[in-house]
Formats: sequence, structure tokens, C-alpha cells
Amino acid sequence: MKTIKEIFAKVKAWLASLSFRTGVIVLVSCIPFYILSFAQMALPISTSAKGVLWVVLFGLAKTAQYGGLTILGVEGYKKLRDKFRRKKGSETEEAGEENTQELT
Repeated sequence: MKTIKEIFAKVKAWLASLSFRTGVIVLVSCIPFYILSFAQMALPISTSAKGVLWVVLFGLAKTAQYGGLTILGVEGYKKLRDKFRRKKGSETEEAGEENTQELT
């Protein structure tokens, strides 16, 4: 019989073997779950049903978040972070160039 540590190690190894793109998709899929977990509070249903829905949707959001991070791994996370930083940096550089051109 396999121990829990062995099972978690196999699941982690399988998730880490998935592609970068899959990791990004899984990571982004947590956003709708977070939104739904709090938006369902506005529904006209009983408090206990709202609690159950919140636990399920918030659990799915956390599962997608941690699953996506596991798929990406450290290197994928760094790659994704650098991509956002470069994009943000290039926008500010373009704005600076436009301001310089207006002054001349």
C-alpha cells in the first residue's frame, strides 16, 4: 500500500510535467472561481446553501491556484513574472518617449 507522501509526490511530478501554457490556463481559471465564490452571496438563497457554495467555489479557486503554480514551477513563475514586468516597463518607456517628442 502506498503512503500519502508517495501519492502526493506522484501527483506533483505529473503536474510539473505539464506545459507552461497549461499552467497559465489553470492559474487563470482560478479568477472566475474567486469571483463566483463571493458573487453568489447576492443570490436569494438560504444562508446554509450560500455557505456550501462558498466552500465549494473557494475550494475550486484555491485548487486551481495551487495546481497552476505547481504546473508552472519556479522557472515558469519567474518567466511569467518577467513577461508582465517587461510589458509594464515597455508601456512606461513608450509614454516617456511620447512626452519627450511633445516637448521638442
